[in-house]
Amino acid sequence: MSGATGLDHVGLLTRDGPALWGVYERLGFTLTPVSRQSNEGGPLATGNRCAMLRHGYLELLALIEPALPDNGVGRMIERFEGAHILALGMEDPEGNLARLRRAGLEIAGVAPLSRPVTDDGPVAQFERLPLPDAPEGRVQLVRHLTPDLLWQPRWTEHANGATELREAILVADRPAESAARLSRLAGLALEPDRDGGFALPLPNGRVRVLAPEVSAVILPGVEMPSRPAIAGIVLGTTDAGTTRRHLGHLPLRETPAGVMVPPSHAGGVALVFAR
Repeated sequence: MSGATGLDHVGLLTRDGPALWGVYERLGFTLTPVSRQSNEGGPLATGNRCAMLRHGYLELLALIEPALPDNGVGRMIERFEGAHILALGMEDPEGNLARLRRAGLEIAGVAPLSRPVTDDGPVAQFERLPLPDAPEGRVQLVRHLTPDLLWQPRWTEHANGATELREAILVADRPAESAARLSRLAGLALEPDRDGGFALPLPNGRVRVLAPEVSAVILPGVEMPSRPAIAGIVLGTTDAGTTRRHLGHLPLRETPAGVMVPPSHAGGVALVFAR
């Protein structure tokens, strides 16, 4: 299949991994162990922990050893610490590479990435097709070669009730341009967003691309330090009451989609737990 197959994950970037990981554990997420990343050139400066959901996941990526190559992560963190990675699933890397080249994108080839799942344990492997020079951040197609290593039951149950990644919300001063880039990468058609702007529908969720005035209604009080950017993430839950009880100590905001943890308490991105 040549085209995006779903909403795979959203990634947050930080200089201080332990601090961000602690924030998400206090939010009620069960995180995978710290995992160092590598590519075909060797070890990278980055390492992550992830909140694996039944569908999709959140990646919490940190600069662990800045002296090593960082694959562009440091440059993105200089913009702001928060959500910079938007990954859509794919099944056919070579077919998608050919499609994107026909569309005029200069992509060198399928980019491999790997990381051990646990210390001295099995290695998870991925294939990526990043959108070159995307101002929105690292927007990419990704294929999991070893999904069973990541989606283990011990990591997919969360005290806050989160079960699935439903939406990523991009805010852009020129939403039509950002939406067109996203559609080109995904190989899928856009549709009008219900609140104004654009939406990319996917089999297991969607990406919304909104102007700042629309985003201000969807995500009240959220202002991004620069645009275009991933401003919000919407998660499905098993039970809204469980979520509210677990997060009751935080300054939650009501939104049209559900209850929102503001960026100041979620690593730089608005985290909405849907009703």
